[in-house]
Amino acid sequence: MNKTVNINLAGIFFHIDEDAYLKLQRYLEAIKRSFTDSQGQSEIIADIEARIAELFNERVQNDKQVIRITEVDAIIAIMGQPEDYLVDDEIFEDEPKQSYTGKSSPNKKLYRDTDNSYIGGVSSGLAHYFGIDTIWIRLAWILLFFGAGTGVLLYILLWILVPEAKTTAEKIMMTGEPVNISNIEKKIKDGFDTVTETVGDVAKNVSDSVSKAAKNVDVKKSANSIKSSSRSFFETLGDIILFFFKIFAKFIGVLLIFIGAVTLISLIVSLFTVGISDAINVPGFDFVDAANAANTPVWLVSVLVLFAVGIPFFFLFYLGLKILVNNLKSIGNIAKFSLLGLWIIAIIGIAVVFAKQASEHAFDANVTKKEPLNITAKDTLRVKMVGNDNYYKSNSGHLYRDTHGFKLVYNENDEKMIYSSDIRLIVRSTKDSLASLSIEKTSEGSSYQIAKQRAEQINYNYALVGKELLLDAYLTTDFKHKFRDQEVHLILYLPEGSTLYADDNTYSFHRNTSNYNDILQNGQEEHYLKILHNATKCMDCDDDTFDVNVDTEGIKINEDGIEIRDNNDHVKINSNGINVEADDVKVNINKNGIDIKSDN
Repeated sequence: MNKTVNINLAGIFFHIDEDAYLKLQRYLEAIKRSFTDSQGQSEIIADIEARIAELFNERVQNDKQVIRITEVDAIIAIMGQPEDYLVDDEIFEDEPKQSYTGKSSPNKKLYRDTDNSYIGGVSSGLAHYFGIDTIWIRLAWILLFFGAGTGVLLYILLWILVPEAKTTAEKIMMTGEPVNISNIEKKIKDGFDTVTETVGDVAKNVSDSVSKAAKNVDVKKSANSIKSSSRSFFETLGDIILFFFKIFAKFIGVLLIFIGAVTLISLIVSLFTVGISDAINVPGFDFVDAANAANTPVWLVSVLVLFAVGIPFFFLFYLGLKILVNNLKSIGNIAKFSLLGLWIIAIIGIAVVFAKQASEHAFDANVTKKEPLNITAKDTLRVKMVGNDNYYKSNSGHLYRDTHGFKLVYNENDEKMIYSSDIRLIVRSTKDSLASLSIEKTSEGSSYQIAKQRAEQINYNYALVGKELLLDAYLTTDFKHKFRDQEVHLILYLPEGSTLYADDNTYSFHRNTSNYNDILQNGQEEHYLKILHNATKCMDCDDDTFDVNVDTEGIKINEDGIEIRDNNDHVKINSNGINVEADDVKVNINKNGIDIKSDN
C-alpha cells in the first residue's frame, strides 16, 4: 500500500501517491538541471510547473482524488523530456527507456494578445486563431465600424468575453503550438531576446540622439509623445468601458442564475407534486386524469417536461455562473452530451405524447334518437331547462351552457361521473301532426368506431309533464370514458300552428346562428310564439315590434329587414332602402335616388 503525499504545485494542492511523487520530483529536478545555465531559468521552471498543475487539475474529478503514476506518465508524455533527463542513468533504472516525442497539446484556443495590442488585443488574438496577419483583422474592424455600425458592440463583447493570454501556456495555446518544455523555454527566451533587442535599440537611439540631437531629437520625441499619449488615452478609455461592461455582465450573470434557478426549482417541485398527487389522489388531480385522452402516465409527462424545459434552463444557470465565477471548472463533455441526449429524448417523448393525445380527437361520431311528443298544432308547449343540485349547483343559481369545460361529480351510487353542460337547443317547424324531440349525442375518439361507442355512453334525460317540456341542462358519462368533447344537440320539431313559450333560462342553450336553421331567435324568450312555416310570429309583442322571424335556406326575415340569396344574386330590403347585387348589375335605391352600375 503506497503512502499519499500532499504537494503544492503552482499554488494548487494535490494528493499524490508516493511512487508518482518520486517520479514527478525526479522529472522536475531534471528539468531544473537542463536550464541551469539558461537565461530566465526561474520563469521557465515556474511556467512549466503551472502547466503541469493545469494538466493535473484537468484530470482530477474531485478534491480527494489521488494522482497516480499513470497520470504522471501522461503529463510527461505531453510536456516532453529535457536533455539531462534522458541521459540521467540514475532515473528509472528498473524501467525500460522510452522515446518521448512530446505530443502536441490541445487545439488552438482564442485569447486576447495584449503583448501586440493597440486597444484590447482582440485583433491580435483573432489573427493568431485564424492564422492570418493582424492587419486584415484590423481592416475588417474598420469596415464594421464605418459600415454596418455593429463593429463597436462586437469588439466590446469580444473584449469582455475573450480572456487575455496571461500565462506562457496560454500564449503558446493561442498560437496553436503544443504546450511542452521546449516551447515554454522558447517563448520565455524570445521574450528576453525581445527585451535585449529593445534595450539595444534604446541604447543605440540614445547614442544617435546625442550625436544627432539637432537633427532628430524633435521628430522622435514628438512621435513617441503622440504614440504614448494615444496609447494611454485608449487604454484609459478601454479600462472605463471594460469596467462598466463587466458590471453589466455581472448583472446579466446574476439574472441568468436567478431565472435558471427559479425555473429548475419550480420544475422539480412540480414533478414531486404531480407524482404525489398521482399516487394519493389529491383533490383536483382527477381533472388532469379526465382530460388525459391518451392515458399517458402523468408522472412520465412530468419527467419529460422536466428534462425538455429544465435542461436548457440548467445551461442558462451554468452560463450565469461562468459569467460570475472566473475559471469555473467545466462540467465536462460527457455531462454535456449526456444532458443533450436526455433533452432530445424528452423532446421526442413529448412529441409522441402530443401526437397520441391529438389522435384521440381525430374522429367524431354521433348517434341520434328521435322520440315523439304528445303536442299537436292546437297546443301550447312550454320549454324549460332544468339542472340537478346533486350534481352541480351554480353560485348564481342560473343555468348556462359551457361548450368546452367539464366537471367531476358522483351519482347516487358514489360512482365518479363526468358532467358537462354542452347542450344545444334548436327549434324547427314541421308539417307532422305531432311534435318530436331528436336527441343527437356526439363524441370524439381515435377512430370512428371508438367515438361512436363513447357517444352511445352519454347519459341524457328529459321529461314531458303535461304541456311542459323539461330538458336537462347537462349530460353525464362514466369517468372511464374520459372527456372527449361530448355534447348533445336537441332538435325540437313543433307542428305548424302550435304555440311555443320558451323559458328565459333557455337563452344560453339556443343562442344559435343561422347555420342551425333555428326559428327561435334571441330575445324571444318569455313570449308566446306562433309556429309558422320555418318562422315564428310573436303573439304578445308590442305593436311597433317586428315580430316575424324567418331564417330558412335563401331567405332571412327579422328586425333588420328582408334578405334573399340565390347563388350569386343578393337582395336586401331594410329601412335604408333596397340593395340588389347580381353577376353583372348592382342596383341601390335609397333616399338619395337610384344608383345602377353595370359591367356591360
